[in-house]
Amino acid sequence: MSVETTSYENNDLSNVKQLGMWTSILSLGYVFWLVGGMEIVERIAYYGVKASASLYATDAVSKGGLGLSMTDYGTIMFIFALTQTFVPIITGGLADRLGYKETIAASTVIKITAYLTMALVPTFLGFTLGAMFLAFGTGIFKPSIQGTMVKSVKRETSTMAWGIFYQLVNIGGWLGPLIAVQLRQLSWNHLFYSCAAIISLNFILLLMYKEPGKEERLDREEQRKKDNIKPKALWRETLNEVKKPLILGYMFAFSGFWFLFNAMFDVLPKHIEDWVNTSTIVTDIFGTSGTDNPLWIGLLGLNHAGTKVMPEALMSINFLMIATTCFIVAALTAKYRILSSMLVGCILCVVAMVFVGFTPAAWGILIAIMVFSLGEMLLSPKKGEFMGNIAPKDKKAMYLGFVMLPQGIGWTLEGKLGPWLYDIYASKDRISLEYLQTLGMKATEIDAIKQGEAFDRLVEFSGQPAQEITDILYQANSIGMAWYIIATVGAISAVGIYIYTKWLYRLQTQQG
Repeated sequence: MSVETTSYENNDLSNVKQLGMWTSILSLGYVFWLVGGMEIVERIAYYGVKASASLYATDAVSKGGLGLSMTDYGTIMFIFALTQTFVPIITGGLADRLGYKETIAASTVIKITAYLTMALVPTFLGFTLGAMFLAFGTGIFKPSIQGTMVKSVKRETSTMAWGIFYQLVNIGGWLGPLIAVQLRQLSWNHLFYSCAAIISLNFILLLMYKEPGKEERLDREEQRKKDNIKPKALWRETLNEVKKPLILGYMFAFSGFWFLFNAMFDVLPKHIEDWVNTSTIVTDIFGTSGTDNPLWIGLLGLNHAGTKVMPEALMSINFLMIATTCFIVAALTAKYRILSSMLVGCILCVVAMVFVGFTPAAWGILIAIMVFSLGEMLLSPKKGEFMGNIAPKDKKAMYLGFVMLPQGIGWTLEGKLGPWLYDIYASKDRISLEYLQTLGMKATEIDAIKQGEAFDRLVEFSGQPAQEITDILYQANSIGMAWYIIATVGAISAVGIYIYTKWLYRLQTQQG
């Protein structure tokens, strides 16, 4: 037997016929729904901060923010992405050995520490440390939750299970930004303390949690002790799996997509705040005076005056769309090959990013977010199903940690380069300083303007309305160029996915 064949002898690359939608849903046990509940809680807290992170970092100090540039924010996101995406590669295998319940509890403690650090230390260093804690806790949490799910569902229901699970995740993702919108208008600390309280709710759910396959894991460990077999060093075992062509190919094919994907969440909220006039959405729905109905203000994520949609709320459309339609997409794509669905999803996300760069119109951005969301539904839920299906039985969490490999590469690069690209082509603060110089403001006065306050000074100095100045700046600069570059990276990844798909199915045919 060749070395290549040996590498995949414990992997199942075959497609298993899936049960119908309702049969699949009814077959899911309480453990599946329990971990789904944990994900909802975790995502509410996580996206409450994540959706607002760029806005907090770049907000002027006088307004309660950190007063950083997007490039500075990119340094924080680089560290955050590096930590969150590479920790599961190690902790996934650790969860397989120590137990999922224990690692979920540990991650919750770490994440509480993260939110409290952000609240208590409102500086660049404090937010960076808080982000590292949050990323580390998330990196421990994910493999344990997903490993539980893989072991609690049958292969013939896996497509529907992953689709529903992803739907539950996005319920939390939808609620988190809407909560953040209202809390951060009071103060940023209101947001951070609330997220610490929210994630604490998972301790209650852990009381009802029972790890599937725990007896088998304990028996396996006991047998190893009886046979005096020492487990391989975890890092060496992980490295041996990562070196397999199946994993390496997956890593390189999808890295560019995750660069594009994370730019959507790291950079687009700031782009919306700077360049998109979301008041037109409110005007079209409620009229020129907006709305003072607290229900609509809350559900639509409006500012407290009810006159514009806040950036986080516009981003939450992504989560809402997935939460309400992902199971339908999962059912419609269950009969299609996993990688083929992922390729189409990548292409749709590329199209969405091009559209973001093309227009600052609020309804246009909304359409781009919806197209992106459809692409995400075709690709992102499938990654866990794909990796869970090819994983050896005793390495499920480890392989689900490998899902983060291309995301680790793509997001880490984007974490630094995405905000940097935005600073080069679209920083409203920088462009406002340049325009002030054009209008004749003295250099000493310009130098005295603090980070995050340049546009307000420009409006004051020019005497023109804020929206009129915004339109002038947008038309005079290549604001969309950053998004075209990001879309190009995604397009290159789509080509890589196509090549990887062809290779993998050829390999499957040879094995079959």
